[in-house]
Amino acid sequence: MQLNTIKPAEGSKKNRRRVARGVGSGLGKTAGRGHNGQKSRSGYSQKVGFEGGQMPLQRRLPKRGFTSLMRDFRSEITVGELAALGLTDVDMLSLKTKKVIANDAKVCKVIGGGEIKVAVTLRGIGGTASAKKAIEAAGGKFE
Repeated sequence: MQLNTIKPAEGSKKNRRRVARGVGSGLGKTAGRGHNGQKSRSGYSQKVGFEGGQMPLQRRLPKRGFTSLMRDFRSEITVGELAALGLTDVDMLSLKTKKVIANDAKVCKVIGGGEIKVAVTLRGIGGTASAKKAIEAAGGKFE
């Protein structure tokens, strides 16, 4: 075998389709575009989801709900988790350093679930009604 004798495998190379080069090519005259109509014109493009004039699916279905932009930046902590931390003064920074909430969290809320016996002061953190009741019963407060 020599470099000048190497040939590609039989049938692996196919000539590209030469459109609009005479009737003998099989793609002459209308160049495979059929006769008249929107699709036969140059520059034609169809919108994604176009259904030939029928009302498209994305417009037939009703709009429903919405997605909050703050969804990824909210965090929750239960009363039980708060008690397990062993802190008396709690704010967002202390929760982030203890890795209880994500570093990119912007809003935190204490929710019910568990018991607390230590008085805890919460700064810049919200709470549900049941969580506030449990924390205030233990002598804690929200600031």
